[in-house]
Amino acid sequence: MEWALPNPFVIDLQVASEAIDVYQHVNNSEYLRWVEQISWAHSEALGLSLERYQSLDRAMVVHRHELDYLAPAYVDDKLQLATWIVACDGRFSLTRRFQLKRVSDGKALLNARTRFACVALTSGRPKRLPVEYQRIYGDAVVAE
Repeated sequence: MEWALPNPFVIDLQVASEAIDVYQHVNNSEYLRWVEQISWAHSEALGLSLERYQSLDRAMVVHRHELDYLAPAYVDDKLQLATWIVACDGRFSLTRRFQLKRVSDGKALLNARTRFACVALTSGRPKRLPVEYQRIYGDAVVAE
């Protein structure tokens, strides 16, 4: 698969019938669910699991989503979703990009971007990125 940026973290998806809406294609909310799914999977692959977030009393929460729906997906389509960390300010935020493609024809179905802010889990208040987050997420940044 050819991707917008090099070295993506990729997950495979197959569209289930539950994802289909009244227009007979994947409901918009499903794309957002997949964006969340790959974000967690990538963080875990980098060594930052939910348990690690809890032990550091920090979480990366969504500040802003931008989703550009380019083409529909249908039941049983095999898809690949890629993500990259494209910015990490080392203080309070990081940004991910996403690209969703259909395997059979390589067609891009979604381009997305999410900006995350760091908060304390116990209070929900903004907090600086722990040094561990700065190092792990910072080392994973891919230039756009």
